[in-house]
Amino acid sequence: MKYLLLSLIFSLPACSTKQDYMTEKQITNDTTYHHDLDNNDNFSPDNEWLVYDTRTDEGGIAASGRIEKVNISTGEKKVVYEIPNNQAWGPGAGAVSYSPIENAVVFIHGLPSVTEANPYQQWRRTGVIINENLAGKRIFMDARDITPPYTKGALRGGTHRHEWSGDGQWIGYTYNDAEMKALEDSTGEKHNLRTIGVSKKINPVVLEKDANGENISGEWYSVLVVRVTPTPTAGSDEISHAAGDSWVGTKGYTKPDGTRQMARAFIGTIKDKNGKNVDEVFIVDIPEEIDVAGESGPLEGTATTMPMPPKGTVQRRLTYTADGGQPGCVGIVRSSPDGQSLAFLAKDNKGILQIFTINPEGKNLTQVTYHTSKLEGFFRWHPSGRTIYYVWNGSIMSCETSHEAFEKRFRILTRPTVPSPSNLVISHDGKTIAFNRLIGEVKQIFIGKL
Repeated sequence: MKYLLLSLIFSLPACSTKQDYMTEKQITNDTTYHHDLDNNDNFSPDNEWLVYDTRTDEGGIAASGRIEKVNISTGEKKVVYEIPNNQAWGPGAGAVSYSPIENAVVFIHGLPSVTEANPYQQWRRTGVIINENLAGKRIFMDARDITPPYTKGALRGGTHRHEWSGDGQWIGYTYNDAEMKALEDSTGEKHNLRTIGVSKKINPVVLEKDANGENISGEWYSVLVVRVTPTPTAGSDEISHAAGDSWVGTKGYTKPDGTRQMARAFIGTIKDKNGKNVDEVFIVDIPEEIDVAGESGPLEGTATTMPMPPKGTVQRRLTYTADGGQPGCVGIVRSSPDGQSLAFLAKDNKGILQIFTINPEGKNLTQVTYHTSKLEGFFRWHPSGRTIYYVWNGSIMSCETSHEAFEKRFRILTRPTVPSPSNLVISHDGKTIAFNRLIGEVKQIFIGKL
C-alpha cells in the first residue's frame, strides 16, 4: 500500500505552480572557484553565516588555499583562513565545520611541510581550528607524532571530516595512519585502514619538532575509538574499514538504565559468512576519560599496530543486512538530535536505496521512505527531530517521520534539476536549509526558508 501511494504521489507532476516550490536564493556568485559545503555543519552558531572551502575538481582539498564564509542575508563574503602561495599539491585546507557554541571552525589542513615530491595525502594532514575571536590564530587540534617512541594523546597520520559535538568539547573524525601506510608499503600487506577517532579539550600534547616537519604539537588530546583489522573473521563483527560517522545526539543517547552516553555511529565493513565485504551500521560508546589505555593495546600504537581505543570504549554492530537479500548500508549515519534514532541508507526488499532508522540498541529498525527509485542521499535531520531532508530524483525532499497520514509525510521542496542539489545543511534554529548547486562548472551556495 505504501508503495502504491508513493508511486501515485511521485508519478504526478510534483507541484503545479511555481509557488508550490520553496523559494531559492543564490548567495555566492564568483565563477572562478567552488564554494563547497562538503556535507558538513556549515552554519555559524547565530545562523547568519555559512562556511565553505574553495577546492578544485582537479586538485581537490590539496588545491583549496582558503576557507571562506558568506552571510546568508547580505551575501557578504569573508576570508576565514588563507594559506599563502598554496600549490596544487598542498598543503590545502578544506572540509570545514562550524562549532555549535562559538565562532570557531575546524577543517582539514595538509602538513605545513608538504612538497611537490611529498604532497598532501590522507595520512599527511591534521585538523586546524580558527577561533574568529582570537584574530584568526591557527590552532593545531590533533598532535601528530611519527617518531618512536610514540606519544599518548597524539596520532600518527591524518584526520578528516571533523565534526564538533553538541557541547563543543569534542571533535570526531575519520583517520588514516602514516605508520601503517609505511608498513603496508614495506610488506605489501594491507595495513592502511580507515578508522575513527575523537579529540577532547583535556590538555595540549607538546612534541619536539623533527627535522622533516612531520611532527606537530596539538591543543587537544586525541585517540582512536574504533578498532579495525585487515583480516576480519568471516561471519564475525570484526571490521576492516570505518567511516560515514557522526555524533549520536547533541548530548549522546539515553541508555536503558537512564544514563546518557557519548557515542559515534558509523558504517563498518565486515566479512559475511562467505567472506564477502558488507557495510553495516555500528555504534561506539565513548568513555568520558579517554586517556587510559584499554585491553587492546597502547593508546599511541606501536610500529606494527594502530593506536588502540581507550578503556571503556564499546564497539557494537547494529544492522545485519548481510543475512538478508539486500546486503549493505551506505553514506553517513545521521542521528536525531535526541540521539534515539539513527538514520542511514540501505536497499529495501525491492532493491531500491531508501532511508531507514534504528535505535542505538539495535532495535526498532524502520523503513522511512518508500520511493520508486533510489535516493541520492545527503539527508539531514531538522533540529526538531521530526523531519528528515534529502535528495531524490533531482529534488530536495522533506519527510515528516511521524505524520499520522503517510501520504502527507512527503513534500517536494525544489524543482527537479540535473545535476541534483547536494550537501544539504540545516540551520540551528531550523528555519533555513542550505545546499550546493552546480551552476555551469562551479559549485554555488543556495538557501531556502523552511
